[in-house]
Amino acid sequence: MLNLMRLEMKKFHIGSYIKRAIFANFVILAIMFMLLFITKIEGDAVFENYQTVLSLIDSTVRAVFIIFASALNAKLIISEFKYKTITLAFMYPINRKKLMASKLAIIVLFTFSAIIVSNVFVSVVFCTIISNFHLFSDTLTISVIIQRIPIVIMNAIAASCIALIPLYFGMRKYSIPVTIISSIFIVSVVSSNTGNFSLNDIIFIPIALAIIGISVAYASFRKIEKMDI
Repeated sequence: MLNLMRLEMKKFHIGSYIKRAIFANFVILAIMFMLLFITKIEGDAVFENYQTVLSLIDSTVRAVFIIFASALNAKLIISEFKYKTITLAFMYPINRKKLMASKLAIIVLFTFSAIIVSNVFVSVVFCTIISNFHLFSDTLTISVIIQRIPIVIMNAIAASCIALIPLYFGMRKYSIPVTIISSIFIVSVVSSNTGNFSLNDIIFIPIALAIIGISVAYASFRKIEKMDI
């Protein structure tokens, strides 16, 4: 399994996606600074304290990388079926389910790792810079950071599984655009924020969607051994 994952990552040049993920981090930082600038000018209370800041960073990072994961879904899976390049891989004496499982594992692990690393990077850079301007009455303490750690990890796990849901829509007609558009729709529903509240705050919602994501991935490939490409 690990060897299959290594070969798949080499085949699809996963390093290029790591570079894009790094670029996405700087885009997220730019968005955060732009939001801060706009809210300070208009006098909105979007950035009330560090808890709010860290929560908004986490929400933004997850939204970006769920959509990012749809690009991985499209590249590693959808495009292989669309252009029938998967037939070459199926000609080798490799269990089809293990091959598909390795692809899904890469997507889930990449998304999870990207969310965790991005949360740390963006939070450190953003909070370090704004702390010099004393914009908030509170301070970023160790206890605040410790409280956020399990929340970020749980959200990252849920988001990594939710990122598999677009496979259901993409695999129906092997459509890359549908895969990406469906991920944008999912993000817009789950991460939409109204009055500092989003559906993701209801713990049942991300858990249910994560289970759906895993189920979708399993259902899409459970008959892969008998599937004609």
